[in-house]
Amino acid sequence: MSKELPSLTPKHLIRVLEKIGFEFFRQKGSHRVFVKGDRQVIVPYHSKDLKKGTLYQIIKGTGLSIEEFIRFL
Repeated sequence: MSKELPSLTPKHLIRVLEKIGFEFFRQKGSHRVFVKGDRQVIVPYHSKDLKKGTLYQIIKGTGLSIEEFIRFL
């Protein structure tokens, strides 16, 4: 991993997900579900920045590498 992930709010992360082709599917409580083909990612939607571990798991769920994801920021 060549670059460190910046802090992202859920709102910014959702914009990136939509840019790479994920679409909003549903929401239950404070968790929004986005899908693209057979892939699904769940984004906790609140006002704080996402924790690094949560962000890594969401990126892993998209099927992109960290470097590929960072290019979309």
